[in-house]
Amino acid sequence: MSYLTLAEYKSYSVLPSVDIDDVETIQVGWIDRKLRAISYGVDARLRKRYAVPFSAPYPDAVCDWVARLMDVALLLKRGVDATDEQFVSILEDSKRAREEIKEAADAEQGLFDLPALDTADASAISKGEPLGYSEASPYVGGDVQEELGRDEDLDGWGSGDG
Repeated sequence: MSYLTLAEYKSYSVLPSVDIDDVETIQVGWIDRKLRAISYGVDARLRKRYAVPFSAPYPDAVCDWVARLMDVALLLKRGVDATDEQFVSILEDSKRAREEIKEAADAEQGLFDLPALDTADASAISKGEPLGYSEASPYVGGDVQEELGRDEDLDGWGSGDG
């Protein structure tokens, strides 16, 4: 299972559609197989934290990662000058995608909004909860304040005196 079809890959890729079509024409089916392999690789990295494989509609972050990784594979398959500035830029972007995948897999706080492994709300983002707890009713605070004020009056000094 791949997160991107050939047409979807073209819409995510920074490469011209003509270059993608050229590789598909030369070796029919290679792009689909490679997209599937990259998708499996992403799943393998995220398996411990997220509910992979993801269900359609697939998270945009995942589709973007697959496309960015595929761009380098496609350029290498087609043939490219390693010193070409565009290739260097695409290679760097691919490295950033790998770092983002690793960060998503290792994140303690869930920095990417992807469906988590065991959550009811299907999100791995940690959500805050109330940090205070009391068994006292909301009126107890007023009673305590009243008692403190009466004690200060009896002693002849207020909270500001002291």
